[in-house]
Amino acid sequence: MMEADWRAHCAELEGRPQAPVSVPYNLWTPRSHCPTCRTPLRVRDNIPLVSYLWLRGRCAHCGARISPRYPAVEALSAALSALVAWRFGFSAAAALALIFTWTLIAASFIDADTTLLPDQLTLPLLWLGLLANLSAVFAPLADAVIGAAAGYVVLWSIYWLFKLATGKEGMGYGDFKLLAALGAWMGWKMLLPILLLSSLVAAIVGIALIALAQRGREVPIAFGPYLAAAGFVALLYGDTLASRLLPF
Repeated sequence: MMEADWRAHCAELEGRPQAPVSVPYNLWTPRSHCPTCRTPLRVRDNIPLVSYLWLRGRCAHCGARISPRYPAVEALSAALSALVAWRFGFSAAAALALIFTWTLIAASFIDADTTLLPDQLTLPLLWLGLLANLSAVFAPLADAVIGAAAGYVVLWSIYWLFKLATGKEGMGYGDFKLLAALGAWMGWKMLLPILLLSSLVAAIVGIALIALAQRGREVPIAFGPYLAAAGFVALLYGDTLASRLLPF
């Protein structure tokens, strides 16, 4: 969807005629299909985890192998959703936290693949956090507004300091928006613990990749998944996270 949008914008800027869109392409249409044979999946072929196990990891139509990433994401979503339900119980906070969790999962895997965080995910997440905190569900509204502004400005400042010092871009604008969204949900007091935890884990993983996988230092590493993971931990256990990290 992002690529199709980019092509349309490029054609518009260059004054080229755009090819007519004969079939809608969005989250609802076309239906889920096998990426190899393109056959639409039946309902029984598309049950999270169950279908993968039942089909033994292969397409029911052409027999092509199904990427284990599908059940891995489904299992991760189920596990984190159960953790949210256990933490917040049957409440509006739990419903909001589930939306928060699912959005972070989608954004993390997209960022890991493309080093891009779509505005279609980060910006609605930011506004939903502010709306949720109109009733101080996760943080007082004043803390949420300051957290949204400060989350963006902090990484924006680091980006420009790094660029002025090295002439290179150290991160993308999507990271600014994601941290702003996390600030909108949990308030400004959680920004430092989130940044400390995400930076620590990202540094460990980055060093390990360089040392063990012979990965060049110039190869970019998506920072969004680490921000998202730290944000999820902060949503569930913010006070504990702050007390453990801030003394250091």
